[in-house]
Amino acid sequence: MEKISIVVPCYNEEDALEIFYHDITRVLKDEMQCENYEVIFVNDGSKDMTQDIIEKLSAEDSHIEFVSLSRNFGKESAMYAGLKYAEGDYTVIMDADLQHPPKYIPEMYKKMQTGMFDMIATRRKDRGNESKIRSLCSECFYKFMNKISGINMGNNAMDYRMFSKKAKDAVVNMTEYNRFSKGIFEWIGFRTYWLEIEINDRVAGESKWSFRKLMAYSIEGCVAFSTIPLYLSSIMGLIFCVLACVMIIAMVIEAIVSGISGTGYATMICLMLLIGGIQLFCIGILGQYLAKDYLENKKRPIFLVQDTSKDYI
Repeated sequence: MEKISIVVPCYNEEDALEIFYHDITRVLKDEMQCENYEVIFVNDGSKDMTQDIIEKLSAEDSHIEFVSLSRNFGKESAMYAGLKYAEGDYTVIMDADLQHPPKYIPEMYKKMQTGMFDMIATRRKDRGNESKIRSLCSECFYKFMNKISGINMGNNAMDYRMFSKKAKDAVVNMTEYNRFSKGIFEWIGFRTYWLEIEINDRVAGESKWSFRKLMAYSIEGCVAFSTIPLYLSSIMGLIFCVLACVMIIAMVIEAIVSGISGTGYATMICLMLLIGGIQLFCIGILGQYLAKDYLENKKRPIFLVQDTSKDYI
């Protein structure tokens, strides 16, 4: 049986780790009868007992490996680190909180064994107990991204997926600092099978994704995979230039026909505020692209490793 690598990014998951470990071990060993596997926990600068628990599991089970990052780099960097160190013929990314049920891994593996696919991706059947506002925002975001990016990510797409070695290496070779993995997974292409799954509630702890973080992640996706916002800002600038010219012509005509009037100051102030707001908005869009380019040009590493369970080459 080919080797399977399970990559698990972790941030303050002390309450979930042992539950996850027992569940993933049961699926791989008991259900799949697999002995050729590794579970790579990537500790993303956790502040709780996550690293201690991972080291304990690694000492007790030779299938458990870990990569501990020097600080909290974010889930995107942690996923990349895990993919880079994964040595399996097939690699799975999943969360430690068991919202991504391990029970779907055998089905993913069977699909891979057909030789027809290089990636088995998952999407949730429904949004579960998620609030209607959050669900609506998510749906609108993915529709918007599909329109402006030229790739189809699909609504309800998840990071939980299995890669062939070829697909995994393609992702690892994309060394951009500002990462939006859902977009990268679709951008590399390859033959993909979509598996609809039912997600679980977290077994322990609380979600690390606040509304603010989700908004920042959405902006990251837009900037990383499309230049359409820059184009739109240019179009808005052109439209307001045309409107300004029309208004100037109208005022000149009014002055010639009716004489110069002293009224309309409130209207002019409102228009100035509106145009000023649009200008600042467009400058903000430009600033986002400049900031990302600035960070890319620094060529800083995507992550730094504090410790590992074995010496990786």
